[in-house]
Amino acid sequence: MHAIPFPLHYAWGNGSIAFMTDKQAVIDALQRLPEGATLEEISEELRNMASIRRGRADIAAGRTKTHEEAEKLLESWATAWNSR
Repeated sequence: MHAIPFPLHYAWGNGSIAFMTDKQAVIDALQRLPEGATLEEISEELRNMASIRRGRADIAAGRTKTHEEAEKLLESWATAWNSR
């Protein structure tokens, strides 16, 4: 498995992938938002981008759970919550 280069933002063009810096990714996101986007909408877009980046970094570092492991965790949480 190959290590994923950081930053994890990228753009496609002419059949190739170009990795973007975080700043470039933010500029790209701002350009895609409608002209009347509110600060709250812009902030939400940036939070989503950061969450996706963290998720991709977790995947690259092997910090993941299988579907079965996730189901067992949810089940244990539900049991703990219901036993209160």
